[in-house]
Amino acid sequence: MTTAPRPASSPDRSSVVAAGLAGAADPAPRLAGVHPDSGPSNLDFPGLAPVRSVGRETLRFDFPGVRVGSAHYDEGPTGATVIHVPVGARTAVDARGGAVGLSGGYDLNHAICLAGGSIHGLEAGAGVNNALLVQHANNTGFNELQLVSSAIIYDFSARANSVYPDAALGAAALSFAEEGRFEQGRAGAGMTASAGKVDYARTELTGQGAAFRRIGDVKILAVVVPNPVGVILDRAGTVVRGNYDPETGTRSHPFYDYERAFAGGFAPETRPGNTTISAVVTNVKLTETELNQFAKQVHSSMHRGIQPFHTDMDGDTLFALTTDEIELPVSKATAAGSLSVTSTALGALASEVLWDALLEAAK
Repeated sequence: MTTAPRPASSPDRSSVVAAGLAGAADPAPRLAGVHPDSGPSNLDFPGLAPVRSVGRETLRFDFPGVRVGSAHYDEGPTGATVIHVPVGARTAVDARGGAVGLSGGYDLNHAICLAGGSIHGLEAGAGVNNALLVQHANNTGFNELQLVSSAIIYDFSARANSVYPDAALGAAALSFAEEGRFEQGRAGAGMTASAGKVDYARTELTGQGAAFRRIGDVKILAVVVPNPVGVILDRAGTVVRGNYDPETGTRSHPFYDYERAFAGGFAPETRPGNTTISAVVTNVKLTETELNQFAKQVHSSMHRGIQPFHTDMDGDTLFALTTDEIELPVSKATAAGSLSVTSTALGALASEVLWDALLEAAK
């Protein structure tokens, strides 16, 4: 299980901002490289076969009823990650930015499919849906329909082909789903995710990340596939992934690039092909209003770890799911008729767990 570490004392804000803008030396860059806009696709690989993703390491989490599976095509590489909740989970969706790629968006889901391949990767979610139909003996009774929502990242910019997660890959990711396991790093939907796209030559590969926290009876599982225009920052404000300068061996905040552009009177550069997709699953019973506000609060919190975020070149989507298993005590303010503080407090906790997941993806 991961934790949300805290510095022993809060650093001066000016020093945090300076550290984040300046970046830091790192002996292990992961430059994505510059690739063409086209290349061989799925039909050009007759032996294309799903591979079970194993990633860098496995996160173990204790959340019965929540299953996660990751699969990919080596030929991409590109992949899909499926969060399967067989009994169904009420869901709120928060989508922001100028390039959202989303299907479903239901307020109840049995599975969430996160995938690469841009809009073509939405086919992976259809594959999950088809596989669930088979699992349920082709039962199409209205109350038996299996609901699947999907979101995608544009990962073509960091590879030299057009292979995308299709229905077969989505079905494979579902078949690999297990309780209590998540493959960290370059796996599933995070196979060729990248960050810091001011210049493709300075863009770095990321991956997929997850974190889990149990506090009393409260459970929170956070999953993220960061593929942003922006860079990823840790809690000290230091850039830890993206916009890496191989000449200096440092990373820097895009602020500097944009500042130089405006000061010099020329147009700032930013590369297309982005989007961060994420999911947060909790067991806390929330009203529809609370669940929607929870999704917005947690998604907004990601601005701390990704800068800039929700740009016109990003299509960021967060799915917030609850299995409705436990009720928290009602606060005096809530009992008196004020807005519920349950989702606020839960959102504060989930925001830290999601930041942990983001930093796992950046490792």
